[in-house]
Amino acid sequence: MIEHFFGRVEEFDETSHRVRVIAGIEVGVFKLDSQWVAWENSCPHAGGPVCQGRIMPRVEEQLNANQQSLGMCFSKERQNIVCPWHGYEYDLRTGVHQGHSSYRLRPVALALRGRDIFVQLPEGVGLALGEGA
Repeated sequence: MIEHFFGRVEEFDETSHRVRVIAGIEVGVFKLDSQWVAWENSCPHAGGPVCQGRIMPRVEEQLNANQQSLGMCFSKERQNIVCPWHGYEYDLRTGVHQGHSSYRLRPVALALRGRDIFVQLPEGVGLALGEGA
């Protein structure tokens, strides 16, 4: 794996994200309160730019003690990212689609070094596009 500089911590507020091309791969880095995650900007469904989609609270069904529905509501803890092409939703922290767990965003390893953010990509990524490592 090769580490690539992505940006600075100061570029993010408590719930923001950036998408950049790093070594020929579009990568989305998200700050979720104090947690950081990074995903390849490609929806598993049809290759859409998922990291550029809308971020919204997950819709959850509330159940009573007898497991009867009390209706739907927005989660206070969980956020989804919605692919702008076809509306596929993925849990922003885990990358998993709620309806089909086989659909998952491809994670990108992320490291913080002081105030700098780095992503880790396999060696040779981008070489097919004529870029150096």
